[in-house]
Amino acid sequence: MGRYVLRRLLIAIPSLIGISIVLFTVLALAPGDPFEELATNPNVPAEVRANLRTQFGLDDPVAVRYVRWSSAMLHGDWGFSFASRIDVDKLILQRLPVTLLVIGSSQLLALLIALPIGVYAATRPYSLFDQIANTFAFIGFSLPTFFTGILFILVFSIQLDWLPFVYRTDIAATGWRWWWEHGKQAAMPVAVLGLFQGASWTRYVRSAVLDVIRLDYVTTARSKGLREFTVVLKHVVRNALIPVVTLVALQMPAIFGGAIITEQIFRVPGIGSLLISAILANDTPVIMAVTFVFSCLVILFNLLADLLYGWLDPRISYG
Repeated sequence: MGRYVLRRLLIAIPSLIGISIVLFTVLALAPGDPFEELATNPNVPAEVRANLRTQFGLDDPVAVRYVRWSSAMLHGDWGFSFASRIDVDKLILQRLPVTLLVIGSSQLLALLIALPIGVYAATRPYSLFDQIANTFAFIGFSLPTFFTGILFILVFSIQLDWLPFVYRTDIAATGWRWWWEHGKQAAMPVAVLGLFQGASWTRYVRSAVLDVIRLDYVTTARSKGLREFTVVLKHVVRNALIPVVTLVALQMPAIFGGAIITEQIFRVPGIGSLLISAILANDTPVIMAVTFVFSCLVILFNLLADLLYGWLDPRISYG
C-alpha cells in the first residue's frame, strides 16, 4: 500500500506540472492587467506604473515568469495579492477551511441520502417507492444550484425567517451558541449542494445495485440461507459501490464548480468567492494559486478513490 501511494504521488507530479503550465500560460495571455486601474488614474505617474510592472516582472516573457513563479511556489512563496494587499498563501489558508467544511458536509449529506434511498429502490425495482425516488432524483439534479439556492433564501430566510442567508464569520457568541449560529448559517449552502449531489448519486447507486443484485454469487448467497439484509449489505452494496466511487471522484471538479456558485449566492467567505473576486479584480497571483489548489484537491480525491477500491474489493491488490 505504501509503495502504491508513493508511486501515485510521483505520477501526480508531472500532472501538476502540466496543469500549472497550462493555467499560467492561459492567465498570462488573457486580457486584463492587475495594474490597469493605475493606468486610468491620472494621479499615478507613468514611471511609478512602469516601476511596479518591472518589480513584479509583468513585462518579462511568459516562460521566465513561469520559472520564477514555480520556483517561488516550491519555496513556499505563493505571491502577493494585488487586491487584498496580503500574501496569497495566508489569504487561501483563511478561506480554504470554510470551503472544505461546506463541501465536506454537503458530500456527507449526499451520501446519507443516496446510499439508503438508492439501495432500497434497487431492491424493489419499479415499486411505488422506486418511482417516487426516481422522480425526486430527476427533479433534484435537473435544478441548478443557483436556482435552488435562491428558492431556499426566499422560503427559509424571507418567508419563514428561520435561517440567515448571509454567511458571517464575525459571530460574537461563544460555546454552544457559537456552534448553533454557525450551523444555522451553513445549513442552506450545505443543503443546496448536498441535495443536488444526493439526487445525482441516488441514480448511480440504484443502477449499480441493480447490476450486482442479479449476479450468480448473490443468488448463491441467498441459497445458503443468509438473511436478505446480510446479502444486500455484505455482498451487493460493497461491490456496487466501486463504480459509484469512480463517478464521485470524477465529479469532484463539478462539485468544486458548484461550490463556487453556492458561495456567491450565500456570501460564504470561502475559496470560491475568493476566486470570483480575484477574477473581477484581475488579481492573477490569487487566480493562479486558487485554481492550482483546486487541481491538487481533485488529484487527491482521485487517489483516495483508488485506495477505497482495495477496501471495497479484496481482489484488488496494490502490490
